[in-house]
Amino acid sequence: MAQRSVNIETADGTCPAALSIPEGDGPWPAVIMFADAGGMRDTIRQMGDRLSGLGYVVLVPDFYYRNGPYESVDMRTAFQNKDTAERIMGMMRGYTADLAVSDAKAFVDYLDTVPEKKPGGVGTTGYCMGGRLSLLTAANLGEAIAVSASFHGGNIAKDDDPDSPHHKAADIKATVYVAGAIEDQSFPDEQKDLLEKALTEAGVAHTIETYQAHHGFAVADNPSYDEAAAERHWQAMEKVFGSVLSS
Repeated sequence: MAQRSVNIETADGTCPAALSIPEGDGPWPAVIMFADAGGMRDTIRQMGDRLSGLGYVVLVPDFYYRNGPYESVDMRTAFQNKDTAERIMGMMRGYTADLAVSDAKAFVDYLDTVPEKKPGGVGTTGYCMGGRLSLLTAANLGEAIAVSASFHGGNIAKDDDPDSPHHKAADIKATVYVAGAIEDQSFPDEQKDLLEKALTEAGVAHTIETYQAHHGFAVADNPSYDEAAAERHWQAMEKVFGSVLSS
């Protein structure tokens, strides 16, 4: 397996990304992996590599590229430092749904130029903020996205948010898998119920589960990382991506 740094031209500039290619003969289905609010760092690159090892071309974009180069963070301690926490929250708030959708189109277009990529729709996955980005992509890119996963994603079915992905459930053509966390204020039970209702009424094939772990459980440098829940999430991705992208 080989990971390399690539640059993707978007409507607003150049987005750095990590691209992982499986070993062996392709072509391979492709997946876009969206980081959590901490953005691009070694932990996320390593997760992209691990997913690629399951047989996928994996693109991990640095979606904060509009902020210019920034120092990577260790999420174990990031929110214990006021300046670091404010910087992360500022970048997160600045990355609007419109910017995310514009970038996602560029990411999909880029993947279509990668020789090792199998023709057809791609998958998306993401963590915390990235879980929302994953579902936003599915809600706005139609048939370009074949399967979309969200792990401890936040604000993905918030009724008073016009950009909440659930409002565009009827436009989702992807199979959806959502794994929530316990005691998660960013995705409480009422959001789970609302998302379930919206996806069901739209006829979207979906699974919504709650893992017995806290927000951030899947990402190794989060203080709430839970090894058992993280392994469950890898198994879930292998199953749902395999059932859709490998068919």
